[in-house]
Amino acid sequence: MVMARQTRAAALGGALALALTLAGCGGGDRDAKGSADSPPPATSTAAPAPATTSADTEAAEKKAVLAAFDAMWAERSKAYAKADAKGTSLEKYATLDALGKIRIDLTRMRQAGTVVRNAPRTTDSTVTSLDLTAKTPTAALTTCLDLSTYERYSTKRKEVIPLPSNQPLRYVATATLEKWPNGWMVTVYKPHGEQTC
Repeated sequence: MVMARQTRAAALGGALALALTLAGCGGGDRDAKGSADSPPPATSTAAPAPATTSADTEAAEKKAVLAAFDAMWAERSKAYAKADAKGTSLEKYATLDALGKIRIDLTRMRQAGTVVRNAPRTTDSTVTSLDLTAKTPTAALTTCLDLSTYERYSTKRKEVIPLPSNQPLRYVATATLEKWPNGWMVTVYKPHGEQTC
């Protein structure tokens, strides 16, 4: 009889333990179901930043445009100092049209027996437009020519030829450039003597 009671008590205790275990699991099921309805936890899967942004690309191209114009101007100044393009790298920075106008100037200078000493300086150069989507990317820039140190010198008379009295010492010039396989090239250069700066 005692044995039967112990067996029933053990069975009852086992049933109670099983009921508690199932109740605990049931609560777990509710938690799992609740978490299924709630949004998944945030993960740190930020997209990698692009290597360069369009703003970075545009800034780099503007810098390259200004560098190409400055290089063309330096080579142009060398040519005007001796009225000859030989020994310069103008072909690297100016297309045939722009180069043709420079060569015409140089021919006239040789015929007149003049050279340029202390070439005009360019200041405040700014890229005013940039089209990188065109088949041949283009850019335009504006600069200010400073003639304050400029001298046109006669190699025949061995003297400086003074500027006309009404000549402004600072005036605007514009340039158009195109991006060719080897870099930016000046296609058009135009002084605007009527626009002071």
